[in-house]
Amino acid sequence: MAKNPKQKQKLLYIMKYFTEKTDEDYGVTVADIIEYLAEYDIAAERKSIYNDIETLRDFGLDIVKTKVGKISLFSLVSRDFEIQELKLLVDAVQSSKFITQKKSRELIKKIESLASENQAKELHRQVIVANRVKNQNEDIYRNIDSVSRAINNRKKISFYYTKWEVSRTGAKKVVRVRRHDGMRYLLTPKALTWDDENYYLIAYDANADMLKHFRMDKMEDIVVEDQRADSSKAVDKFDIAAYTKQVFGMYGGELVNVKMRFDDSLIGVVIDRFSDKVFISPNNDGTFTVSAEVMLSPQFFGWLFSFGDKAKLMTPKSAKEKFKAYLSEVAENYS
Repeated sequence: MAKNPKQKQKLLYIMKYFTEKTDEDYGVTVADIIEYLAEYDIAAERKSIYNDIETLRDFGLDIVKTKVGKISLFSLVSRDFEIQELKLLVDAVQSSKFITQKKSRELIKKIESLASENQAKELHRQVIVANRVKNQNEDIYRNIDSVSRAINNRKKISFYYTKWEVSRTGAKKVVRVRRHDGMRYLLTPKALTWDDENYYLIAYDANADMLKHFRMDKMEDIVVEDQRADSSKAVDKFDIAAYTKQVFGMYGGELVNVKMRFDDSLIGVVIDRFSDKVFISPNNDGTFTVSAEVMLSPQFFGWLFSFGDKAKLMTPKSAKEKFKAYLSEVAENYS
């Protein structure tokens, strides 16, 4: 009788069995392992199974033997990821707006494969999030990969940038169109960042000599060009952490050093926004003053306004005037 070619894979099948079927709460017997191998026509004796378990231990698998009465159970009790860590990953994928529903399911299935089958059931129960808004752009993975390669290889990228418009003709009431009459952007990508549940590209526009940001799910037909990335002194010193603290909701604007006064109750909000490294000066009236560089935009003004009389923009005067103009424009809608 010809020898089963899978016999050489016996150790691999045993490792697979431990990975899929056991964890710190579930163990298997040697008889279970022999029965599992028999499903693949792999012959095994008890003594050889004990030897194989020792080999897997020597290889680094944390296989533990426990006694339940007279029965010996063997379990793989530790893995690269603990179940709590996998839960965090599943939550992040499921709650992420920029990952489509289809991609979310694919990713979660892969995450579940890192746990035992029993643990995977626990993860699966966790992924149900009612009415979660998810992106519909299935190209986002490919877009991120293209941009990452361009950044690593110091190359420019080109792409179309889209926006949603209300349509008053045809069946569709909302349509996606390319900005600037279908102009193809040619920029130097600098970094990818995640802000307010969206993925953004931060890129350098040499013609405007400034950094701009684009939502990844609104970018189409990304091409990594042969052209070398543009360089400038300001861009070469680009600090993504500092930049994202200045920008509110990834909407650009004039970069200004402002001074703001907040009620003491808002210290946590300010630290969350600017980090604990921001310059803070306590006052004697239950308030504190903050100096920070921000981009003046409607999003920044809206953020500041949300705190009512517990926040005040103090300087410079030009920023105060823009804030007052913004508030007046909003008030006009309700006059």
